[in-house]
Parts: sequence; structure tokens; C-alpha cells
Amino acid sequence: MSRPPRLCACGKIVPHGVRCECQRLADRERKARHDQRRPNARQRGYNHEWRKARAEYLTAHPHCRMCGSKATTVDHVIPHRGDKRLFWFRGNWQPLCTRCHNSTKQRQERRT
Repeated sequence: MSRPPRLCACGKIVPHGVRCECQRLADRERKARHDQRRPNARQRGYNHEWRKARAEYLTAHPHCRMCGSKATTVDHVIPHRGDKRLFWFRGNWQPLCTRCHNSTKQRQERRT
């Protein structure tokens, strides 16, 4: 049984479970404003030295900690928020696959 469509704040009728184009546009604009204020990857510490350490870590820890598939990302268990000591502390690193890093881990971080 399908649910009835809903009325968006902009006045358009939208099928259940679908985001209205005005909501998608507002999200894109919000994310663009955030990205303008955010330092780039190099400024956040993800430089050549990081790429080298990351490759060594993934060689030593080839499997995703969450699902066991091939790890492609080194994740900071506790977000470092610019703290260089926490950024480089290998006890705070965990191997994750892209899927787990971009979905499961992000969902966990949003909850806290």
C-alpha cells in the first residue's frame, strides 16, 4: 500500500518519500556556503605526508573495521577538529571501506 503525496512548503505536491526540488536546491546552497568557509584538504592536514602514512596504514590494516571488505579510507575514530596530535595519533585511526565511511560512520557522527 503506498502512502499519499504531501504538500511541500513551497506549495507543490510531492510523492511520499521524495524531496521537493526546492528542498534539494536549499540543501545544495547550504552545503556550498559551508564549503566556502571550510579550509581545503591540504589546509586541514591531508597532504603528501598524510597520503604516505595512510598508504602504510592501509597496507598493515587492509580490511574495513565495520564490514570486513577492502579498506580504502583511514578514518579518525574521534574527529580531530584541527588538533594535530589527535590527527597523527594512530590509535585514533581505523580502516574503513568507502561505503562504511560515507554512510555508517557519517550517520554515527551526526548523532553525537
